[in-house]
Amino acid sequence: MLDYNTEAAAYDATRGGVPRAESAARAVLGLVPESARTLLDIGCGTGLVTQRIAAARPGLKVLGTDASYGMARLARQRIGAVALGDARRLPLGAATVDAVGAIWLLHLLRGAGDARAVVSEAARVLGPGGVFVTTVDKDAAHDVGSDIDEAFAPYLRPKPSDSEELVAAYGAEAGLDVVGEARFLGHGQGRTPLAAARSVRSGDFVSRLELPGAAADRLAAALLALPDGDRPRRDPEYRLLVFRRRD
Repeated sequence: MLDYNTEAAAYDATRGGVPRAESAARAVLGLVPESARTLLDIGCGTGLVTQRIAAARPGLKVLGTDASYGMARLARQRIGAVALGDARRLPLGAATVDAVGAIWLLHLLRGAGDARAVVSEAARVLGPGGVFVTTVDKDAAHDVGSDIDEAFAPYLRPKPSDSEELVAAYGAEAGLDVVGEARFLGHGQGRTPLAAARSVRSGDFVSRLELPGAAADRLAAALLALPDGDRPRRDPEYRLLVFRRRD
């Protein structure tokens, strides 16, 4: 897994920067009712997306929380109201916000019960009729039918923690009903074979791939053998689900 404390400084520049953040913020706000007055962004990272959500809707009070000190420190510089905290135990009381966002978070939660706990916490802090917006099937969005995807195919994890089926089931358990969805482009996220090989060797794809023994070396070698090693393949398109808390 990445060390997000050390990754924080370079995180945005290596993941699509402002164009990707603006794309995500627009999609999130398209699913949050205009009547919402408070939004909590859990796993807010550096706050780049959170900041744009706040700027685009001045009447919305936006809060953030992240488990990484390095990420939370940068986010606080951008939006101010950021807490260091575990998304499985949010530092808010019950029914205190109108909306909760979790963008590019659930796919990282590989521990037993972790994704379920985050969805349950989102439901707990939402007031009646509040909405929870989250990405689902994040890693699968990177499967754009490229030669990189063909190389990855034998090593894919069979059960992603953020599959639509699982997340919808967790929501139903917590009193949340799916009421809509949206998609947005991951600008600048198209992978190159060279970058993918480096990421495989450094263990960055733990949520996407199972690479026991020497599998990482074999996959990296296969990626390095692909043509046009420094040419980005197509950008992914991410998917959001929006849930509403039952009254």
